[in-house]
Amino acid sequence: MRILTKWQSLTSLAIGIAALGAAPWQPAFALELKPFKDQLFAYPKVIESENKGRYTRVAYDKQRDIYKRDKIPLRKARHQYVNTRVSWSRKVRKYKSPNSTYRYFAVGKAKSRTRLAVIYVHGQGGNHRQGVNDWTFGGNFNRLQNLMVRNNGLLLTPEFTDFKDRGTADIATLLRDTAKRYPKARIVVACGSMGGGICWRLAKKKQTASLMSGMFILGSHWHDDFLKSHALQSNGAEIPIFFGHGSWDTVFKPEVQKQFFEKILQKKPNYPAKFIMFDTGKHGTPIRMVDWRRELNWMLARSH
Repeated sequence: MRILTKWQSLTSLAIGIAALGAAPWQPAFALELKPFKDQLFAYPKVIESENKGRYTRVAYDKQRDIYKRDKIPLRKARHQYVNTRVSWSRKVRKYKSPNSTYRYFAVGKAKSRTRLAVIYVHGQGGNHRQGVNDWTFGGNFNRLQNLMVRNNGLLLTPEFTDFKDRGTADIATLLRDTAKRYPKARIVVACGSMGGGICWRLAKKKQTASLMSGMFILGSHWHDDFLKSHALQSNGAEIPIFFGHGSWDTVFKPEVQKQFFEKILQKKPNYPAKFIMFDTGKHGTPIRMVDWRRELNWMLARSH
């Protein structure tokens, strides 16, 4: 993974601003993930934009984004979306939390040069295999794995106790272990559906929030306690947050999630948060459609 100069960072950022209207920001240094199948996984057409591009509605299409992308709908992506050579770097490891000893998949080379770690927390009905399944969700997790392998990064997909305090303690342990083992790495936590509760609890506590360089909330819920967190204080360390939601999600109401996003910006107008609404998308749509490279680069340019 290369380190950009300030001028190069601004140039790269300007390209992203032009595409989705993001607000300007001037990082001194940034990590930038190299491209991998960018055209295949790019967002569809923008049909609505608010707040200088921080909220965007894109034109999701089930016929195009499922039936033309999957050989077997919802079960197996077409081969052009997947590169299975990444499987050689996939290992099963264990971590010991206050509750038990759990397994997790680690994808990438664990080494001193590791510069980025993504911890994926699955939702209800999922398991630690979901984030390393090459073929489901249109091959999007395969792309994430390839991005990690090709950029001195690691993807960790753990087992954990539950979606409440005990499960949060499990992931907090893995977060601390990862920070200790890879001191040069930025750590991003990505939470899908019910897993979002774990993300919000980690972000609420200063001790764990200080270890996080970004957070994905994918088809998930809100947590009003975050509005009182250290991150939203005037001098608080900010965690970049990406919200992805389907406008037809019947599990977690999209309008309420958008309102929560707006509350964050009302409390701290320059907070690094962005929201993409997938028009007509349902509960699992954000996991299928999130552009991992684009959003990780956006987080890395804004995080500590």
